[in-house]
Amino acid sequence: MTQFHVFLDAHLEIRDAVVEHREDLRFLVQRNNGNVLAHDCPSLLGQGGALGHVGFDRDLVAQRFQLDAASVAAAWSPATRGVLLASPSNPTGTSIAPEEMARIAEVVRGRGGALLVDEIYLGLSFEDRFDHSALALGEDLVVINSFSKTFCMTGWRLGWLVLPPALVAPVERLAQNLYICPPALAQHAALACFTPEALAESEARRAEFRQRRDLVVPGLRAMGLEVPVLPDGAFYAWADCTRHLRAGRETSWAFCFEMMHRAQVALTPGRDFGPAAAERCFRLSFANSRPALELALQRLQQALAS
Repeated sequence: MTQFHVFLDAHLEIRDAVVEHREDLRFLVQRNNGNVLAHDCPSLLGQGGALGHVGFDRDLVAQRFQLDAASVAAAWSPATRGVLLASPSNPTGTSIAPEEMARIAEVVRGRGGALLVDEIYLGLSFEDRFDHSALALGEDLVVINSFSKTFCMTGWRLGWLVLPPALVAPVERLAQNLYICPPALAQHAALACFTPEALAESEARRAEFRQRRDLVVPGLRAMGLEVPVLPDGAFYAWADCTRHLRAGRETSWAFCFEMMHRAQVALTPGRDFGPAAAERCFRLSFANSRPALELALQRLQQALAS
């Protein structure tokens, strides 16, 4: 299979490729009484007791709200067993450049660790520069993906792992004992995603999301809600509301709460995703129609002007 600038040999695929609870499986197999590093910059994957969060000593924006090889090397400890990344990431919509991902992989390999990359939003990448799978870096990576985002199957809880050959059998055993397999209906729906018609629809959605990004980001910036890094994938804008904080509205949590009541626009405060920039940043999802997004921007502008 060739996609995202990588050719995937059949022997790399888990034989029963469609599995649920992908993240549970990978941790059960690989944790082994150690820590898995994840960045404390916003990431849904950066929450949970199994993770040791990597802080940012350098500029968040310069790192695109992502880990880099220097941060991984600096944070590695004798207890570290691996690194968990999400590219593109929720809530920032930013990706790790292929050359930086390669440097991270070398750092992890040099320390005998495991590199796990969540690519659930890769099918919604907007920029050719970032439209690359980490699988191109070798067979020793664990890559997680899903039908949820690219194929509009959120809630079906259906996805897959691409594993090093040595991990295929342990993961199969875990899957069989934890939940056997996903429902047959969901598996047939997943197969339909690879028809020419479904792939064409997926590409049309990707183009639509890019147009929505190009509507939302300038709109937010025009009203003083800076988006420090242009999203290159997914359907989120990570914005800074510092210019609109004041007495009684000192944090992004308070800002989002007020905008929900005054503008009837739902935003997600930064603290839902981790500690980095949490008090000043929020997430806006543009998984809605352009007319609805235009109305949301108009309502925000009116609320901030009053």
